[in-house]
Amino acid sequence: MKFDASSVVPLYQQIADEFTAGILSGAFAEDTQIPSTTEVAKTYAINPATVLKGMNVLVDLGLIEKRRGIGMFVVPGAQAKIKAKRKHDFYAERIADLVAAAKALDIGKAELIAAVEEGYGA
Repeated sequence: MKFDASSVVPLYQQIADEFTAGILSGAFAEDTQIPSTTEVAKTYAINPATVLKGMNVLVDLGLIEKRRGIGMFVVPGAQAKIKAKRKHDFYAERIADLVAAAKALDIGKAELIAAVEEGYGA
């Protein structure tokens, strides 16, 4: 994990983003324990309250859960939730922009589909 205190992205969000990336990649498997707030705080010299705030973002999103006296665990289905959210965001942001740019360049639907298929190597 890497954190940048000088970034415009708040540290707690960077923490949430790094754990999300770890869940998505499988580095933090579903139904397994993730590093504790204290471990992360000590390892990366970050205020424990900041680490907790980042982890609470993931709790609120339903990606991790607190198990009293044990620690934080990745919930089953967390990876699928992340993929579904990213897929939705991709369609909402990138596809809309792609179609708008194609229309501005007078690229028709069939031509755009052909370009996408070519990009996939079809």
